[in-house]
Amino acid sequence: MSIDLETAARVAKLARIKVEEDQLPALAEEFNTILGFIEQLGEVDVEGVEPMTSVTPMALKRREDIVTDGGMQDKILKNAPDAREGFFAVPKVVE
Repeated sequence: MSIDLETAARVAKLARIKVEEDQLPALAEEFNTILGFIEQLGEVDVEGVEPMTSVTPMALKRREDIVTDGGMQDKILKNAPDAREGFFAVPKVVE
């Protein structure tokens, strides 16, 4: 895929980046370089390679899911403008 000057100008406009007319060829060339690199990555054989979330193996810290502050439903709902059946009631916004 090749980016022309018109496409580069449109991308700059969508990104809300002010690019002067004389800078558009350099921007288009930079886009083409990036796209060329992406095409090279598509040629890499990744068969049998497991996806990873980090370059170093690590486990996320886990904690027990315990309710430590609860049982205050009445206190919370007493200031609600409209509370029904133990819930906040809000006006319908989608028909």
